[in-house]
Amino acid sequence: MASSKNVPTTLDDVKIHVRFKLSALWASVMFCYIYADYFGLHVPGKLAAMMQGKMGPLGQVTQGILVGTSVMLAVPSVMIFLSLALQPNVNRWLNIVLGVIYTLIILATLPGSWAFYLFYGTVEIVLTTLVVWYAWRWAKHQSAG
Repeated sequence: MASSKNVPTTLDDVKIHVRFKLSALWASVMFCYIYADYFGLHVPGKLAAMMQGKMGPLGQVTQGILVGTSVMLAVPSVMIFLSLALQPNVNRWLNIVLGVIYTLIILATLPGSWAFYLFYGTVEIVLTTLVVWYAWRWAKHQSAG
């Protein structure tokens, strides 16, 4: 009986298209947003401020603030789908631009934050930077001509 001790093995792998990577990155960003906001509810005084209609540094909550915040959070959610559905050139540039914008938004929210939020913010920055990196490096092919 032959021994398989010395036989090298490799794990099966498939090439994952950049569209799926971008979609997965945006989904990961959204999970981090959700968990960071959920844990943020446990910060002392946060719920009391919410009950008084206050929203962090934005102050008194208005419909406009809630609509603006909703739009800001809907964009990464929609990018999960759009990263799979859009034409390559539009897809690439939209991911680059939005990845940069959302990296900057996260950076702007970090100063003075609690440690858990700094952790999530760091993860979110890595994820949105990877969005930009993968979109920037999206492989091109030559057209037959």
